[in-house]
Amino acid sequence: MTEIDDQIAANIEASLAEIQHPSLPQGTNLYGSTKIFPDYQAEEGQSYFTLIHGIPHESSVSFVAILQATRALRKGFETAIYFYGPGTLACSANRGFPTTGDAGFPGELNMNASLETYIAEGGTVYCCRFGLALHGIREEDLIEGVIPAHPLDVQDAIIHYARKGAIINSVYNL
Repeated sequence: MTEIDDQIAANIEASLAEIQHPSLPQGTNLYGSTKIFPDYQAEEGQSYFTLIHGIPHESSVSFVAILQATRALRKGFETAIYFYGPGTLACSANRGFPTTGDAGFPGELNMNASLETYIAEGGTVYCCRFGLALHGIREEDLIEGVIPAHPLDVQDAIIHYARKGAIINSVYNL
C-alpha cells in the first residue's frame, strides 16, 4: 500500500465516523400524522373520473392516479379510469421480463397489479384503441376487464363525466 492509499483509507474511515449510522432507529416517525381535511365519502350519485396519458413505471404520476381512483372507489364514488396515448401501455397483461408477469425490476408491474385490484373491486377501465395501435398492443393483450374504446370516446367521456358533475383528475406525463 502506498502513502496515498493509506491516506485514502484513513479519509474513508474518518468520513464514515463523522455521522452515526443509522441516525434514527427503524420505525422512528419522521413526519406528523395529523390529517387536515375530513375523510370525505361520496354522496349519492357522485362520480370520479381519471384520465391517464403516461408511460407505466416512467413516473409515479400515473401510478398515483390509479391509487387515487381506487381510494375514490372505496369511498363510494362511481369511478372510471380512461387510458389513452402512452397510458395504454399500462393496460397490457403481457408486460414483464424475462417472461410475461415477471418484474424485471421492483415496481415494474405495480400498475398492472393495481389495475387488477381496481377492476376486481368494481372500478371501470377504458383503454383507447388508437393508443393501443400506436404501441403495438392488441385488444386480446389487455388485462381482463379493461374495455377497449374508440379514439373519439376520449373527449366524449370527459363531456359525459363533466355533465354528471364528476371530479375529474387528468394526469399527463411522457
